[in-house]
Amino acid sequence: MSNSYVNTNLKLFSLNSNRGLAEEIAKVIGIELSKSSVSTFSDGEIQINIEESIRGCDVFVIQSTSAPVNQNMMELLIMIDALKRASAQTINIVMPYYGYARQDRKARAREPITAKLVANLLETAGATRVIALDLHAPQIQGFFDIPIDHLMGVPIISEYFKGKEWNDEVVVVSPDHGGVTRARKMAELLKAPIAIIDKRRPRPNVAEVMNIVGNIDGKIAIIIDDIIDTAGTITLAANALIENGAKEVYACCSHPVLSGPAIERIENSKIKELVVTNTIELPEEKKIDKVVQLSVAPLIGEAIIRVYEKQSVSTLF
Repeated sequence: MSNSYVNTNLKLFSLNSNRGLAEEIAKVIGIELSKSSVSTFSDGEIQINIEESIRGCDVFVIQSTSAPVNQNMMELLIMIDALKRASAQTINIVMPYYGYARQDRKARAREPITAKLVANLLETAGATRVIALDLHAPQIQGFFDIPIDHLMGVPIISEYFKGKEWNDEVVVVSPDHGGVTRARKMAELLKAPIAIIDKRRPRPNVAEVMNIVGNIDGKIAIIIDDIIDTAGTITLAANALIENGAKEVYACCSHPVLSGPAIERIENSKIKELVVTNTIELPEEKKIDKVVQLSVAPLIGEAIIRVYEKQSVSTLF
């Protein structure tokens, strides 16, 4: 990428959730990250200083609302307010991982819809656009009244698996009925069939595997999900696939939340490799041999350039 954006109105800021990814994105675009500092008052309140003029600029802020979710969310909201009051022309929020997305409808009585609440907060604070990657449910786009560009991680993960040069023995597996569209997308890219795991979930974060729809006998199975959190679903699914005749099991997702017992479960599971992206920064203790992390920086960098130059983002796919 040429350094044609150095003296333009394009400004790129990073908050604390994923600085490594932000630096990679800056490299892709060919600019330096703009200067800002995030500090904390002694009672835990967040203070943000923007250390250069952004008047009239198109500003892009990179922040995943991953753990610590509430800290990262407040950092982002306070940053948007600071940018708005410093007369930024546009405030474009780049959220590689959109937190609170799993509560996207009322599944039970008296439940909140946090995915909508977060959309309201971002808009009220002053965001003018959102760029997100693999939202938990695509209808979250409709929770916003500002433009939202929805990027997909599946092509990046599919490219990785294409490099394995397996023959026709691959099957792409959706761990539940909700993920079938995602699995089909990957299956198209890999020219492979799909299978579905039919499971019931008695209560949150507890998965119960039932039966497998589709032929997996003697095949290399790739389980695809958008988020892997405690890894309960995915490890049970992997064991069920092996028990039902799959030769090997790989797993992949865009967002490696990997909280609680996740890493231990993956380490002890039948999963040969867990392929994830860097929408969420992984601390050293989570970088086990089984985990392969691919970068979404080229994709996000290209999307930012297209938004800035008022070109189509959808043609990326």
